[in-house]
Amino acid sequence: MKNYKKKIKEEKKNKEIKEKEEEKNLVNKLKNYKVAIGPTTFSSADRLLKVLKERNFPVEKLYLYASKNSAGKKIEFNGTEYTVMELKDDAIADDIDVALFSAGGGVSLEYAPKFKAKGAVVIDNSSAWRMDENIPLIVPEANPEALENHPGIIANPNCSTIQVMPVLKVLQEKYGLKRVIYSTYQAVAGSGQRGLDDLEANLKGEPSKGYPHQIAFNALPHIDVFLDNGYTKEEEKMINETRKILNLPDLKATATCVRVPVRYGHAVSVNVELERPFELEDIIRAFEEKEGVIVQNDGKDNVYPMPINAQDTDEVYVGRIRRDFSADNALNLWVVADNIRKGAATNTIQIAETLIKKGAL
Repeated sequence: MKNYKKKIKEEKKNKEIKEKEEEKNLVNKLKNYKVAIGPTTFSSADRLLKVLKERNFPVEKLYLYASKNSAGKKIEFNGTEYTVMELKDDAIADDIDVALFSAGGGVSLEYAPKFKAKGAVVIDNSSAWRMDENIPLIVPEANPEALENHPGIIANPNCSTIQVMPVLKVLQEKYGLKRVIYSTYQAVAGSGQRGLDDLEANLKGEPSKGYPHQIAFNALPHIDVFLDNGYTKEEEKMINETRKILNLPDLKATATCVRVPVRYGHAVSVNVELERPFELEDIIRAFEEKEGVIVQNDGKDNVYPMPINAQDTDEVYVGRIRRDFSADNALNLWVVADNIRKGAATNTIQIAETLIKKGAL
């Protein structure tokens, strides 16, 4: 077990070193960019700024936008202090290269076109644009080609969708996808601060204020609102976004999404039926070679992905890789990632990095 963990740690370190060198070389070759963050909450802005700094994104100038109540506040980034501006039409600068949105859908629908009109490329983390047939929905490890000739607005997928795309893309390319069944175990941070607050309150014996029931020591098969067909909106998002990202409009897919008393990190049990036969060893090797994916798959030594280990990382972790003997060419996977990092801020910035590599920013 110790040797396996050491190997995993060394492989991860080597991969991170290689990726950082590639990013450094890329930055050295390219211009710096004027970046806008907002409209967004301060917690989302903090995460975006943290990831921008960690990934050495080439920021020349920063614009920060928020509501009227937050205007005037100061935020430091890379040694420079910036003042938060109120989001309104006459405050939108005309030299912004890329705007990273993380607000509600209504705000995004109103302001994304206005930032675009001023020349900015908007990468939006709300659900507003995801299913618009003219707007690309992007996970860089799965469908970077969809960024070609983008219309100036790009959608960031739902957090639980993002983390399964890199592994499903591997399977799609090698074997074809016939059917996908998702069962998610999603952290309370996916509900924002109110989810974290409810968990802490429940642990003190206090009732939930955001969730309809206690979340501590419990599991709620209820994320977002229920639809007339019995599914929740979260489940429908996963189904529809998977089809769009993988360009498989007729893919058979279904989902059950559950909120669990974990602070950070979503886990997804994925059952996949493939079009063609496979060998497990080939699939594991393909996952190991996939950028942004780390394999943790040694059950005998208790090595498998867990949210507590994925927290504050940008990778997608996959394990419990095994055949499903109940169907032909079927497979079970356990996929874990930090929903706040890879499921939101990191994927947003990776989209911007991909635009730079493609010369589209």
